[in-house]
This record gives sequence, C-alpha cells and structure tokens, in this order.
Amino acid sequence: MRLIDLSMPIAPHFRWRTQLSVTGDIKAGDQFRVSRLDGACHGFSHVDAQAHILADAPTIESTALERVVGPCRILRLHDVEPGAAIGPEQLAAADPGGPAGEMLLLSAAWDRKRDWNTPAFWRDAPWLTREAAQWLAACKPSAIAFDFPQDYPIRLLLDGITVPFEQHVTHDVCLRAGITLVEYLVNTAALSGARTFLCAAPLLVPGADGAPARVYAIEGIVT
Repeated sequence: MRLIDLSMPIAPHFRWRTQLSVTGDIKAGDQFRVSRLDGACHGFSHVDAQAHILADAPTIESTALERVVGPCRILRLHDVEPGAAIGPEQLAAADPGGPAGEMLLLSAAWDRKRDWNTPAFWRDAPWLTREAAQWLAACKPSAIAFDFPQDYPIRLLLDGITVPFEQHVTHDVCLRAGITLVEYLVNTAALSGARTFLCAAPLLVPGADGAPARVYAIEGIVT
C-alpha cells in the first residue's frame, strides 16, 4: 500500500488572501501555541457544493462521503499542450474504463509544467470544451477531480474579467447535474496505475458552498 498526497498546500498565494496567525509562545511560558487560519473555501485543493452555482442548492455538508471517497479511475492527459482545448475524443482515449458511479481523475501533470504559485499556472492551462464536459457527465461519475484549472474562464478571473456562466462548462454541465467537483490537485503524476482509491473529503463546514480538502490516493487496494 502506498499513500500519495495530491493536495495543494494552503499558504500565502497571489490568488487567495490566506493568513496563518499564531498566538501563544511556549518558550515564553504559555501552555499552548494556537494557530488561526483565514482563507478561501474555494482556494487550493477543495470540493465544490452545488450551492456554489445554484440558489437554494445543497451546501457542502450535504456531500456524502461515499461520493468523494472510493474507487477512482485516472484519465492520463500528460501529453496535452499548454493552452490546448481538451475534447471528448481525448478523454475517451485516456479513459481506462470502469463502472458508472465511481470517481474520475483528470491528470495532466500540470503542476510539473507550471508552478501553481505563478499566474502561468492559470493563464497557460489546458481546458475542457463543453462537449468534453458533456462526455464526463455521461459517464455518471460521483465526482470528477482535476489537476488543472479546467474551465477556460478561470484564467480570465485573474484580470477581473467575467463571462457568461455557461462558459464555465464543468460547473454548468457537471456540477449542475449533481456531480461533485474536486479542484486544483497536484502531484497526480506520481500515481502509477489506471485506477486508485481516492480520498477527497471536504471539511465539514455547514452552510458553506465549498470547502478545503486534504486529497490523497491510496494505491494497492484497488485493482
């Protein structure tokens, strides 16, 4: 059995205001050191709830653990070029096959091509076409995980540019349909097989439209 951490560290980042403050100094005689974290629910590796895009929709505490913990098949897209559109044909060719209801992980090994602490990670990323999102939805997965900013408009947000919502294709097609999205993974190139056991449980934050997750794979228990 092998554990592989797929989580983006929660640390100061140009996209998200993130602050770790500490009170207490044990060397000075305090009994405890206590940290406080101020950060975004949709920053770093995280899970989206439908309330992220739909009014009166389920919030993150409604995400059942069995939707985000379990068997997962890996679609290897390591040859995709920066800035390239990924269509359904590429997804179908990369899909090792498996039953409906299990998770899908799209691995472009993007963090090995661009540093996630730089704008290039977001501006140069490959992205999914609407047809690709529809192909994913037709697979009926419980969740889809990505190691790259999967919707083209995500890069535009860096410049304060907003576009019609339907251009956020995985949100509009998959999340709207109740398929959980797990975003901004790293280190997926370390996964060795076509299938793994994925754990992407979000923090239990009642009323939130998303939550950070410590995402990791357990290799050796799924064949």
